[in-house]
Amino acid sequence: MSKDKFTTLKTTAVPLPAENIDTDQIIPARFLKATTREGFGNNLFRDWRYDSNNQPIKDFALNNAAYSGKILVAGKNFGCGSSREHAAWSIYDYGFRVVVSSFFADIFKNNALNNAVLPVVVSDEFLKGLLEAIQKNPTTEVTVDLPNQTISYGNQNQKFEINAYKKECLINGYDDIDYLLSLNKEIREFDVAHS
Repeated sequence: MSKDKFTTLKTTAVPLPAENIDTDQIIPARFLKATTREGFGNNLFRDWRYDSNNQPIKDFALNNAAYSGKILVAGKNFGCGSSREHAAWSIYDYGFRVVVSSFFADIFKNNALNNAVLPVVVSDEFLKGLLEAIQKNPTTEVTVDLPNQTISYGNQNQKFEINAYKKECLINGYDDIDYLLSLNKEIREFDVAHS
């Protein structure tokens, strides 16, 4: 299933400075019963967003009306723990298109890229400055430019790395099957030339 094309995103962001956020905190295991990708956003960070009486916890960032946007800025080592793809599904379904951290667990990073969520790895210093800027001024806009592989806010900017194949897929809104289909002409020409 292809997703929306991703080129440049300019938006406010939600700060979540906690480190070592694992996939069970992102989407608790008790919500993994569905087989489609829809509806997981309702339970994103469920145990941090709601108390035992199902009431919103006011000081949690996703419940704070001051914070909004399509970028989640998280502490170091985001997405560690189990390999559940549902974590990426819940982030996408909630409305985030980018997660920024100074380190991602490899499996989460790949799951995110496969589900149209861009994980942007920045330096610890850049992350600290970005979190401070958002917490000081929730209207701080962050720009993620995928073609040029840059992230910026205010007068700060930094390059980030991404696999060239995954970059092409995000820019074109491709999943792996869409990418192969996009090469149909080249595949046919190769087949004819080598028959």
